[in-house]
Amino acid sequence: MKNRILNIQNLSVSFGKGKKRTEVVHELSFSLSENEILGIVGESGSGKSVTSLAIAGLLPKKTALVEGAIQFEEKDLTKLSPKEFNKLRGKEIAMIFQEPMSALNPSLKCGYQVSETLQHQLGLSNSESKKETIKLFERVKLPNPREIYNRYPHQISGGQMQRVMIAMAIACKPKLLIADEPSTALDVTVQKEIVQLLKDLQKQTGMSMIFISHDLSLVSEIADRVLVMYKGDLVEDGSVYQVFKTPRHSYTKALLAARPVLSKRLKRLPTIASLADKSFKPREVSPQERALRHKELYTQAPLLEVKNIKKEFYNQAGLFQPKKVTKAVNDVSFSVFEGETLGLVGESGCGKSTLGRAILLLDKATSGSIKYRGKELNQLDADEIRRMRKEIQLIFQDPFASLNPRLTIGQALMEPMKVHKIGVSKKDREDRVNDLLDRVGLDNSYFNRYPHELSGGQRQRVGIARTIAVSPKLVICDESVSALDISVQAQVLNLLNELKEDFGFTYIFISHDLAVVKYMSDQLLVMNAGKIEEMGDADEIYASPRKEYTKKLIDAIPKGI
Repeated sequence: MKNRILNIQNLSVSFGKGKKRTEVVHELSFSLSENEILGIVGESGSGKSVTSLAIAGLLPKKTALVEGAIQFEEKDLTKLSPKEFNKLRGKEIAMIFQEPMSALNPSLKCGYQVSETLQHQLGLSNSESKKETIKLFERVKLPNPREIYNRYPHQISGGQMQRVMIAMAIACKPKLLIADEPSTALDVTVQKEIVQLLKDLQKQTGMSMIFISHDLSLVSEIADRVLVMYKGDLVEDGSVYQVFKTPRHSYTKALLAARPVLSKRLKRLPTIASLADKSFKPREVSPQERALRHKELYTQAPLLEVKNIKKEFYNQAGLFQPKKVTKAVNDVSFSVFEGETLGLVGESGCGKSTLGRAILLLDKATSGSIKYRGKELNQLDADEIRRMRKEIQLIFQDPFASLNPRLTIGQALMEPMKVHKIGVSKKDREDRVNDLLDRVGLDNSYFNRYPHELSGGQRQRVGIARTIAVSPKLVICDESVSALDISVQAQVLNLLNELKEDFGFTYIFISHDLAVVKYMSDQLLVMNAGKIEEMGDADEIYASPRKEYTKKLIDAIPKGI
């Protein structure tokens, strides 16, 4: 029987003051043993991150009320003073945050930020801490550790930044490591490397780990035991096998069912609401239906033709040195047909988002041809570009950043209507907005709300409503569901497919999530280093990829058990 390193009893966390106080974690109890990896899963708002911040003593003292006991070895963490907690945090309890770019100081070099931790917690000298930091960078498999020591966070990739964060977290050999969504925003290949790295480090050091994620498949690859949280409550607790193979709670079953899978193509993804309806049965799309659809799609003229597109960026290396050329998109050609969904996949930096911006004329191509309905886009004048933007729209990755925080949802949806002269009066546009909100599953009460009052899934629905407000023909979805919880993601993907059928939309669906792209796409285009690596029918490529790069992407997808 392993010793318990962490024991939580009746933990409740609430925010606010007086009657406005809201409880977000309700009498949560669980334990963690030495040398154990505990996975905590659940969607946004389930309380999993708040729980981790309570353990690490990082909740704001003025607004957060923590009740219950958090026993770490012989200490009750809820009774420690800030000074006592500072001695513990980083040395015995360490944390890896979801977004390394916001967790790392952009004005300090990566190596210094890790060295500073070693000097503060272990009392090492400058030379000793530098030597130890470079060893840590080697341990987390950073390329060129000495170079990265002297680089700023913005000068390295997202995966490398996350490795710097991991090096900082393990620097003092903590007994407990909390990893809060450490790989959510990363490509599947980098995600796989980070998860494997954490597993290896845990084995080497024997530390205990809490691994927090909304992705059950990912958790199954690293955890020994799993907790499932829903709206602040613990709804399931068991081994990975029990939770995945014989889940007891309906919410756990819904999470498992909502994730797109590579083995089959469903007409609609199951959601929590649909699974509550006992008459609902997921229907698989047959090969005959796929063949008929392809015949309808590919016997017409293309809606969009991209030929030999190149996009180059120039960096001045030095005053007397030649410019360095980066070929972000290198001689790319493909066609998109009306009513089709073209999936565009690849790792960060492969050029897929740059290609999307070139099609929208937001970042003009260096050379090549882009034709929409047979008309060359690069030769349009300002008025023609304005009219074209009504027909070709974009759904952004981050709906919060793309919405004006000062405008209500109603104002944000009416704005593009005014620009494109849609609606004969303000009242007409308000009626249209209410119809749009209803169409994307939001009621009229959202008209006067502000973006900060909505959840991530609700904001993404507003982003979709704003896109369809101008009745486009071609919609580019750039990582538009990558930041959403699995259950919300399923709702949004179903909505996009419904809108395609109802309004005849054509999609270019850009993502690094291959399972999602397969569910959505008719044709698949795999990009690597600015070039097309592989192109063809989505199901055929997933079933038998021809290129090693495509195989690597597919193999990196968490398979679960």
